Amino acid sequence: MKTFLFLFVGVIASIVLLATLGPLILLGISIAIAYYALKKFILSDSTGGKVGWSLVGITALVIALSNTAAFVGALAFVMLYYIYKSWKQDKTKTQEDEWVME
Repeated sequence: MKTFLFLFVGVIASIVLLATLGPLILLGISIAIAYYALKKFILSDSTGGKVGWSLVGITALVIALSNTAAFVGALAFVMLYYIYKSWKQDKTKTQEDEWVME
């Protein structure tokens, strides 16, 4: 029953992850732009440069925060990771139990 539950939740999480792959890519790009704008803002000496890079950074952050589908996809990815870890740990435990029984 536990294996069936892992398999069922894993399939659902995989489908959700594949469905939100586009928004996840957009989230990654917008976070990268925000990081780049922050680095350029810190290195900028002029007021115009600081204003420009802050506008770019704020725009990228707004795009990243408004992308709720990507957060659902990231949650599905984390669920898949923990399911994989639990499944692998469960298999290792079963093999260890078999060795102890012999």
